[in-house]
Amino acid sequence: MGLDFSVVPSYFSVLLMGAGWTIAITACAGIISFFGGIIFAIIALYGHWTLRLPVRAFAWLFMGTPLLLQLFLIYFGLIQVGIDLPAFVAGVIGLGLHFAVYNSELIQASILAVDKGQYEGARTLGLSRGQTLRRIVIPQAVRAVIPPMGNNMIALLKDSALVSVIGVMELTLAAQQAISRTYRPFEFYLAVAFCYYIINLALEAGLRHLERRIAASR
Repeated sequence: MGLDFSVVPSYFSVLLMGAGWTIAITACAGIISFFGGIIFAIIALYGHWTLRLPVRAFAWLFMGTPLLLQLFLIYFGLIQVGIDLPAFVAGVIGLGLHFAVYNSELIQASILAVDKGQYEGARTLGLSRGQTLRRIVIPQAVRAVIPPMGNNMIALLKDSALVSVIGVMELTLAAQQAISRTYRPFEFYLAVAFCYYIINLALEAGLRHLERRIAASR
């Protein structure tokens, strides 16, 4: 008995592959959550009621139910209606849509906080409402919410471990496979925690750099 970290290096390639999938899931889902959040926010604020109502119902569903349940519905549920998604795609879509809803709330608040004089000035220059949103309002709103959206990205990275339940070989599932062969859960889970910490540090550094770039451009 006791701790034996000497077993971990033998499975380094397995953990490295899991880390790669974790980064890929986080990056792809992050892109969906960013652009999806903008689209949901615009529809919720300015869309026709026939679009607003489904989007608000969708947001209510995703904010009021656990992420794990949403992943199960997308991966195991959609196949019953003829939509068979690979586990990776289902995980990315589930995570992306889940955090797109939260990003949408942030962006909506930021859009509403933009000075009304910006709208009036744009209309005076002859810009349509669509052009005003695309060229003036949305860029300002997105810049203002980069810090809280960055927090959502960090949460997305941590929640990416949930896709292991639908069979995606990310860090947590890679560790579980190693544990099933070595019966050393503490050593491998601690190694995985260290990997998540390193990835999280890199993500935070990237977000801080982005925030500085945005602050300098104002």
